Amino acid sequence: MTTTWAIANQKGGVGKTTTTLALGAELALRGARVLLIDMDPHGSLSRAFGLPADPQPRGVLELFEHEEATLLPLVRASELPRLSFVAAQSALATLERRNATQPGIGRALAAALARDGDAFDHVLLDCSPTLGLLMVNALAAADHLVIPTQTEPLAVHGLQGMWRTARMIERSRGRALKVSILPTLFDRRTRLATETLAMIQDQYGDQAWSEAIPTDTRMCSTEDLARQRSARLQAGRGLAAYRRALDWLLQPPAVPEEAVA
Repeated sequence: MTTTWAIANQKGGVGKTTTTLALGAELALRGARVLLIDMDPHGSLSRAFGLPADPQPRGVLELFEHEEATLLPLVRASELPRLSFVAAQSALATLERRNATQPGIGRALAAALARDGDAFDHVLLDCSPTLGLLMVNALAAADHLVIPTQTEPLAVHGLQGMWRTARMIERSRGRALKVSILPTLFDRRTRLATETLAMIQDQYGDQAWSEAIPTDTRMCSTEDLARQRSARLQAGRGLAAYRRALDWLLQPPAVPEEAVA
């Protein structure tokens, strides 16, 4: 059975694309068939795989332009076995204005995944930081929301907004959404980061990871993450932390009662 994870936060710069690439590549290395879908008009995930922005590639936009659009013709193989992706296009930024009133537009992605998703074990959705049609589609399609959040006070506000959005979508679709908070870009040398991490873990309990993804300069290149070619990257503490985080994320859900009230 395919599991779909939305990697989302209503704040930029918290490591969403890095998280999507690191988790997706590790799942593929463990033998799973993995599809990454770039839901961000900026296309950072697509660029990581070496796909140019111009001319615009076929990709996510097609799922919203045709009612019976299929996913598989849009899938591209990566250099890493069992890891594939669907590209974003900059024209996705105009989607809200052009298609907002189209019937069923809020579940276009879920419908496409229902048709073709069984070709993969895991689908990871790299979301833009904007609360709009693309994020609504991702959350409507997801079984699991992973919220990367930087360990600094401003990022906590984005986390709170994302939490409220997740619960609103959960109520509207009438089924539970597992939510996991993944602290990122953690610098243990600073008191502010340590205090923020403790505050997140205290406020969200078991739904926040008990560790954090450390700041690691070896993970600055998303191209290396997409290809998993660098020995320094493989040996780094950042990727090692993502492997432990993946073990935690794969555990069975523990959704609190109030989440489905």
